[in-house]
Amino acid sequence: MASLQDIGFSAAINLMSAFAFLFAFAMLRLQPVNDRVYFPKWYLKGIRGSPTRSRGVMNRFVNLDWTTYVKFLNWMPAALRMPEPELIEHAGLDSAVYIRIYLLGLKMFVPITVFAFGVLVPVNWTGETLDKIDDLTFSNVDKLSISNVPPGSPRFWAHLSMTYVFSVWACYVLYMEYKTVATMRLRHLASETRRPDQLTVLVRNVPPDPDESVNEHVEHFFCVNHPDHYLCHQVVYNANDLAKLVAQRKAMQNWVTYYENKYERKPSSRPTTKTGYGGFWGTTVDAIDFYTSKLQNLAEQEAVEREKIMNDPMAIVPAAFVSFRSRWGTAVCAQTQQCHNPTIWLTEWAPEPRDVFWDNLAIPYVELSIRRLLTTIALFFLIFCFMIPIAFVQSLANLEGIQKVLPFLKPLIEMKTVKSVIQGLLPGIALKIFLIILPTLLMTMSQIEGYTSLSYLDRRSAEKYFWFIIVNVFLGTEILRLVPLVVFHLKNAFLVKTEQDRQQAMDPGHLDFATSEPRIQFYFLLGLVYAAVAPILLPFIIVFFAFSYVVFRHQVINVYDQKYESGARYWPDVHRRLTICLIISQLLMMGLLSTKKLAKVTVLLLPQPILTIWFYRYCAGRFESAFSRFPLQEAMVKDTLEKATEPNLNLKEYLKDAYVHPVFKGKDLDRPRVVDEEESNPLVPTRRTSQSTTRYNSEASSTTNTPVANKHSGSPGTM
Repeated sequence: MASLQDIGFSAAINLMSAFAFLFAFAMLRLQPVNDRVYFPKWYLKGIRGSPTRSRGVMNRFVNLDWTTYVKFLNWMPAALRMPEPELIEHAGLDSAVYIRIYLLGLKMFVPITVFAFGVLVPVNWTGETLDKIDDLTFSNVDKLSISNVPPGSPRFWAHLSMTYVFSVWACYVLYMEYKTVATMRLRHLASETRRPDQLTVLVRNVPPDPDESVNEHVEHFFCVNHPDHYLCHQVVYNANDLAKLVAQRKAMQNWVTYYENKYERKPSSRPTTKTGYGGFWGTTVDAIDFYTSKLQNLAEQEAVEREKIMNDPMAIVPAAFVSFRSRWGTAVCAQTQQCHNPTIWLTEWAPEPRDVFWDNLAIPYVELSIRRLLTTIALFFLIFCFMIPIAFVQSLANLEGIQKVLPFLKPLIEMKTVKSVIQGLLPGIALKIFLIILPTLLMTMSQIEGYTSLSYLDRRSAEKYFWFIIVNVFLGTEILRLVPLVVFHLKNAFLVKTEQDRQQAMDPGHLDFATSEPRIQFYFLLGLVYAAVAPILLPFIIVFFAFSYVVFRHQVINVYDQKYESGARYWPDVHRRLTICLIISQLLMMGLLSTKKLAKVTVLLLPQPILTIWFYRYCAGRFESAFSRFPLQEAMVKDTLEKATEPNLNLKEYLKDAYVHPVFKGKDLDRPRVVDEEESNPLVPTRRTSQSTTRYNSEASSTTNTPVANKHSGSPGTM
């Protein structure tokens, strides 16, 4: 295992780097030239002006007021002083709850650190097992670990007791945090202002009808099945190609604006560019004329594509955003099954308009299961194939392995400084480089799965990342490290001469993973850090959570302008992952104690994961519904209050363009006919020419034996 010097060297570098970045952050935020970088949210709200205006040349770039440098850390208490309700109002509930994850880390690990240093460290340090083993090289750090406790020792009762103490404390903290966040979400939903997604559901897999378009079919279905609450709807167009053209045109418009501004600043010469890719090669031409020509060409293509979509019935996908007169009616529709066939007329709460991922709405519903199956298979191979570079990276921490592969580096490796860098710093840096591209790759996989909101894409990507880290960086790394150890002991077991020696070699107590490979104990930190090497790192973890909490609180307040607001719907995922880590740490502790000739005592730990699973199921039943469903009682309260305070509110006008595709904003679309007298008219118009009752029509409209008015004859019929 790495020595105390190696750990200290790595910790010193990481802490110095953290303080250096913190100092740079505090200094750079004071400079006028960086004001828009560190406070963009206040500029977007129009309540902060640029400090570079009306100043001298030097003052526009550098802050020459020395008093601000004396108080350069004042932003930390200022960030902490903002009350949580004000933070929610300013930055949103998603941001406020995200910050609480770091606060949760402090709540969990500070008491654990106290117990670990107060109980486990003295028990391990006084074990004296390592001192009695001949020809064993170890450091003082090893004496802090459970490896220093002799097999079968009564001292392990302290570890067993602390296992239950840590688990109970972790479950208590998780329960209280789940309860707090659920209360915050319900309070947020009850107090937030009116939003289109509160009154809208997303309907997918609208069945085809031979006599009606998707637009008419959706209107007919909801007028019949939700006559008292249906208000209007907006069909979904497959405008992905048009969206690409619009994005290209906006990018080209930016180039035109850039060169026009450049020409205005220096009218003596017109700017030029090259016709090749990126403007790096090709014929030199006038930049303004070149990009203006490209802009006109894209505008023409956009107009053609827009006209094509508007005139092509196939461009309308079998999905729609359906809006209702009340939140109560919306909740009923979003949280119930609409048809006896559970594969059609599928409803869910609509994402807020800025949260919609429009590209995936055009994916046929029948493709989604196939896409998700293929993505799951691809994720499986990604996780396990990634073990190859992970294994290579971890081998860098093995000095003996490097010396065997590269013997000419032996003199260099034996230098203390180089050795500390290799064992304490290099593996982490190399691993980070491998992981840089991972989030982008996982987000692409989530998009392929076909989810329709940005918030859910983020949640799915985080789920994939979590399992990747668990399998690769945690389990996979240690399994790959332990395989050679197991093979070595098995080989010795079959090569020894006597049966007694063979049984001794195969004895799990002799195969002491904690002594032979104590680095595995570092990963107990990811669960709850039960083993004794963990107290060395716990103070650094606490510092990490504390600094992260302060810095992220500042970024939320001054920098982060959220793309969407999901009302902390991701918290059940956070709770589940922390519970999984807790269970993994419990299982690892059971395995660790079983190698210490404590198989009978280990049985006492069996109830622990079972009780933890029960705890998770209890919390899910108690709180999870608050993150997936909206109580009808709360919906009725908000509806009643809104009718009392805004009796003349025109919801149709408010929702008219809420869910129009961004590329169609301000354009004329095929809108549904407004039924002003639907409350007093029980007959719903339809274009169907056949009024016979068939299984197809029953499944398509779910209106068996419902009287309708035929648009052609005006006479009611029966479906």
